[in-house]
This record gives sequence, structure tokens and C-alpha cells, in this order.
Amino acid sequence: MTLAAMKRPIPTLEITHPDTPASLRVLTPGANAFLAHLADEFTERQRSLLAAREQRQAAYDAGSLPDFDPQTRNIREGEWCVAPIPAEVQDRRTEITGPVTRKMMINALNSGAQCYMADFEDSTSPTWQSIMEGQANLYDACRGQLEHTTPGGRHYQQNEDSAVLMVRPRGLHLPTRHLRMHGRPIPGSLVDFGLYLFHNHEALQKRGKQPYFYLPKLEHWEEAAYWEDVIAWSEQQLGLPHGTVKVSVLIETLPAVFQMHEIMHALKDRLLALNCGHWDYISSYIKTLRAHPDRVLPDRAEVTTSVPFIEAYSRLLVNTCHRRGALAMGGVSAEIPVRGDAQADADAMAAVIADKRREAERGHDGTWIAHPALEPLARAEFDAVMDGPNQLQKEIEPVQISAEELLAPCAGAITEAGVRSNIRVAIIYLAGWMEGKGALPIDNLMEDVATAEIARTQLWQWGTHGAQTDSGQTISKAWLMQLFDEEQAKLLAAGANGKTPAVNKSAALLREMTRQQELETFLTLPAYPQLVD
Repeated sequence: MTLAAMKRPIPTLEITHPDTPASLRVLTPGANAFLAHLADEFTERQRSLLAAREQRQAAYDAGSLPDFDPQTRNIREGEWCVAPIPAEVQDRRTEITGPVTRKMMINALNSGAQCYMADFEDSTSPTWQSIMEGQANLYDACRGQLEHTTPGGRHYQQNEDSAVLMVRPRGLHLPTRHLRMHGRPIPGSLVDFGLYLFHNHEALQKRGKQPYFYLPKLEHWEEAAYWEDVIAWSEQQLGLPHGTVKVSVLIETLPAVFQMHEIMHALKDRLLALNCGHWDYISSYIKTLRAHPDRVLPDRAEVTTSVPFIEAYSRLLVNTCHRRGALAMGGVSAEIPVRGDAQADADAMAAVIADKRREAERGHDGTWIAHPALEPLARAEFDAVMDGPNQLQKEIEPVQISAEELLAPCAGAITEAGVRSNIRVAIIYLAGWMEGKGALPIDNLMEDVATAEIARTQLWQWGTHGAQTDSGQTISKAWLMQLFDEEQAKLLAAGANGKTPAVNKSAALLREMTRQQELETFLTLPAYPQLVD
């Protein structure tokens, strides 16, 4: 069926933001009709899935713990595989990720990585300009026509042999306030997915390529089944054969690690890979187990990919993927090159190498990077252990990972410096996010929503459960407010790049979230109304 063959009346899609050059390119009559039908078909079901998340969380808050579901044992123990992986994405040893700004997209596409994940989620602040310009940039990239000239006259152009493009839409929880139906905002996930697929499926096909997506923050196999229906419906409406759209899924929530087989099974006709999104996974651990005082984590710097519960999650993901014929992708390192400090730069690069070596030796088929300069380092570690495009054929011993291993908190200290660092990072990042910046280098690390989430959830967890620092200081909410005052004052005294109003607004919102009795599910939901747009 094509759009022209739709029998139902087209629902009204209300656009509440003034036209911009990018929105005029993107929100064409055909795209609006497709998006309106898509949102009309699936928005209520998406809201039901979010309500189901709240019900499961209430059970965890009452004392239960995530576990493998006995009702889906037949899927976990059954013999089945995902569909064959297309040739162009069988080798994904390095993937670069970043926001959908034009210059950064060109640099990522030309980085030498096999794949580039254009990110509408954690590294994009969802202003109207960012979302519309991001879609316009993808339109040009899919046609090999992405170019950019800086005000200073420097010209950037997408190479012919650029990385395979993948797109990560926003998570199920985020709305798009300037696109409304029936008086309510429509889901950002449907906007990002729908506009990209509608505009680009024909251009990709003409170049011998397919539409590839990364699906974020799933918590349950029913959410994967929802995405399967969204995608299959869209393929049908656009006249595409079933399975044209391929997906990778980020396993970045604690509940999802217990449902990897089920998530893959729901998407098995199009599933390429699972990915260890370990930064979001850490904050999800805190969120899911927020009412459990015996599950408090140490300083963020202590929770590395080598700690037992992260290693168990990584090993289980590799074995699950390879058993089903899918790729197992590693996560992203937060380190970036450090200019002007040779020792700090050497330390950062050594940390990246060690992280990528661990992933390659565990059996991952590839990994993420956040900066083009890291691509050769990551590639070298996978080249050292891989004699083919991936590790699917390599004998990896089956593992038995228990729920206890996945849920056990790791050892490590909570330090005053770690508490202060979380406050500083959260304030700076959220101030930038509310002004339209999705990814920010802070203290020689690339911070995005995922890493900022760890910072602010740890503050809540420590203060709520009265954790102690290694010096014996009880972390009370009152003490945290004192540290907020001190760290905010330091930022303002340093000038904070002239962003005093943004810093004050950010600090006020973070104070409120830290003081609250219940932990906010997502940092971006209370911040979204304050987003400069």
C-alpha cells in the first residue's frame, strides 16, 4: 500500500513553530501526511508502554528485583536466528557517534569508521532547529551531497566512500512539543524515525543501501514488538518489502538485559546487533534500584567496564548475540584527545585502548567512538583479534550469568571530589543542553545526556540513602545543597563562558531533582519546557 492508497482521513498535524528554511525542506505535504498517519496509528500504544514502565518500576520500588521472565523461557531456550546480515554492515569494528549538526556529520562520515550513528537522542538537544536541520542534513547525506562552508571560508564535503549511515531516534519518553495532534505533542521517536524513512528510502535504494536505525532505551520485549509494528507498518505504507529497514538495539537499561533474547526475537526479521550502552546502563541501574539502599554505587569514575556487574552484562550480550547470529557491539569511551597537556592526552588514549582491548577480547564485533582521532586506536585493538569481518564464527564458550551477578553493586569509594564533580558536570551539561548543545567536552571527557544522567542520579541516590564518603561524611540532602551552592559559585566566578542565567537555571532544576523524594525518570523531561527554542 502506498500513501495515496490510504483510506482513512488524514488527521490534522499542527505545527506550532514558525517556518524555518530547514522545516520547509523537511515538513513537505507528503511527509506531513505520512507522519500524521504514523502518529495517529501508534501514539496511544506508545503511551501505554510508558505506563507499563511505571507499573514495573512500582514493583521494583516495593522490593522486587528484575529477573529473567519464566513465561518467555521458550524463546530464550529455543533454536532460532535473526535474518542474515547485509554485506555492507557485516564489518562494524568501528562506529562513530555524534550529533546531527552539519560539520560534525561530515567529519564523522569521513572519519574512517565503518559506520556513523547520527544521534537525535543523547548527543542532540531537541530544539526545533536541531531536529529540522538534522533531518535536512540527513537528506543531503543520503544523496552523497553533504557540504559545509564555515564563516571563515573552510569547506567540508562528504567523501564518496563515507561511513554507512545509521540513525538513532529519540527514546519513547520524549515528545516533540511543536508537532501536535489532538491537542497533544506527538512522540519524538516517531518524528525522527518517520521523517528520515519517508524522505530517504528511495535515495538509499538508488545507491544500493538500506535504512538503518539504532533503537534506544528499550526496557521490555513489548517495546521491541511495538517498534517492529511501527517499522512494518511504515514499510507497507511506503511500498517497501518487509525487512528493508534494519535495526540495532541498544541494551542500555537494567530491565532489558534480562530480555535480550525476547527483544531480538521480536525484531528478528531486521535485527543486526545489540549494543552495550554502558553509560545509560549505569544510570538505569540506579533508577531501577532506586529504592534499594543495598545497591548504592561508588564514584562514577570507579564504575568502569571492568567492574563485575558491567563485565557480566557485556559477556552475556556477546553470547546472546552470537548464539542468534547477530553482532555484539561495544560501548563508547568518554575520553577525548586533550590538547595542550601531553601527559593527560597520553592517559586518555591509554584508557581508550584498554577499554577497546577488553571489548575485543570479550568477543565484541565492534565498538563506538566519540571522536575521529580515536578511530585508529579502536580499530587496531579489533584488528589484533579479528581475522574476519566480525567474531560471529569464533568459538566463544557459553556463559551462565545469573541475575545476582547482573544486580550486584561494585566496590569502590565515594569521595567528596566525586560528589563535587557530579554536581559540576551536571550543572554545566544541563546549562548547555537547555541552550541547544547536545554534547559538551567537560574536564577532558565528552559528556552527553547519558553521562549527565549518571551524575545527577548518583547525587539523588547518595543523598536519599545517606551514603558516606571515604572520609566519613554522611551525604545528606542538606550537605548536597551546600555543595551545590559552592560549585555554582565557582562556575559563576569563573565566568561560565558568560552563561550565568543558564547556569543558575540549570543549578536550580538540579537542586530540585536532588531534593525530591522520588527520583525523576529522565533528566530531560523536566528540562524540556525550559529548552531555548
